[in-house]
Amino acid sequence: MNNLTRRGFLGAAGITTLGLAACGGSGSSSAASGSSAGADSVGADADLIKAAQDEGELVVYVSCEEDYGKPACSHFEELYGIKTTYQRLSTEEVLAKIEEEGGKPSGDVWFGGTTDPYNMASKEGLLEVVEPKNASHLIDDIYKSTENDWYGIYKGILGIMYNKEELDRLGIDAPEDYDDLLDEKYKGLVWLANYNTSGTALLFMNTMIQKKGSEEAGIEFLKELDKNIAQYTKSGSGPSKNIGTAECTVGIGMLHDGIYQIVDNGYDNIGLVVPSSGASFEIGATAALKGAAHPNAAKLWLEYALSPECVDMAKDNGSYQFLVIDNATQPEQAEEYGLDPDNVMDYDFEDAKENSEKYRTDLMEALGGGDDRFQTE
Repeated sequence: MNNLTRRGFLGAAGITTLGLAACGGSGSSSAASGSSAGADSVGADADLIKAAQDEGELVVYVSCEEDYGKPACSHFEELYGIKTTYQRLSTEEVLAKIEEEGGKPSGDVWFGGTTDPYNMASKEGLLEVVEPKNASHLIDDIYKSTENDWYGIYKGILGIMYNKEELDRLGIDAPEDYDDLLDEKYKGLVWLANYNTSGTALLFMNTMIQKKGSEEAGIEFLKELDKNIAQYTKSGSGPSKNIGTAECTVGIGMLHDGIYQIVDNGYDNIGLVVPSSGASFEIGATAALKGAAHPNAAKLWLEYALSPECVDMAKDNGSYQFLVIDNATQPEQAEEYGLDPDNVMDYDFEDAKENSEKYRTDLMEALGGGDDRFQTE
């Protein structure tokens, strides 16, 4: 494969032709009128609710798992009577899409997914500066953009997952850290997401560059790891979805995706590893898009997304990330499987914001531009 850029990968996947999905239900008139009268469980101002309802519509780019994103959109519609549609895209697909749309986005808000692509969009001036009231419930300023153009809703731990039965069959010990995955015994067994289509892969790239102390050392590590990679999936959750069935033996990804496969899909043959050298983490975010056709509905969405009305739905819909607002109910499953939101490395978000595009370009050049292991569909 030629050395395609991220836009080239995404263009080949045809993302701009994807349709919008309706969230179902138009919302009751009593819910809408009650909200505009000020009886609002989200805590949004009545004037904002009225202005959003006058616009009458909201389009959401969903980058979390659809199992959570769809009901989150449906509940917003139920609360306010605003027609809400969504499009499920990875964070990298959203970034490419809004870049191409050049300040006239077909969506209004972005919901979920790791913040490295959000930071890249912020750097390009593609996100709207908004200061929602409910941002006061964030547990730390690290969970919002320094530009006030994105806000965190959850924290996910990056790590390693593996099929216990398959490693036992092969007589291979489970890895304890990323360096272990360079061993030849894991050749052809490891899955990772595509650096060109996945924010999770971008997070892993930045994590290894930071862990190794320089771009050169980090890229050298990723080149060595590439020798053992069987497939680069389009989505960051791709490896986790294939470990229980043993199609993937070892996967790198968000550990809450592994918990979902264990708890919701019954794959108790999946093992989870918090890297011994320290775990990295994502901040899952939400943002209003600059130039959105429905700006007041977008602002109301941010109030909603930063409230228990939205985030407390996550654990009931297969998303077990730690929540980062102080009035939310934390998912018990994350701690039950040994995850600790405070036991993480000091991830340098500013370095990732300033240098991710360069790092990725240099990495893909070092990998020869990619091959047929790099999935875009």
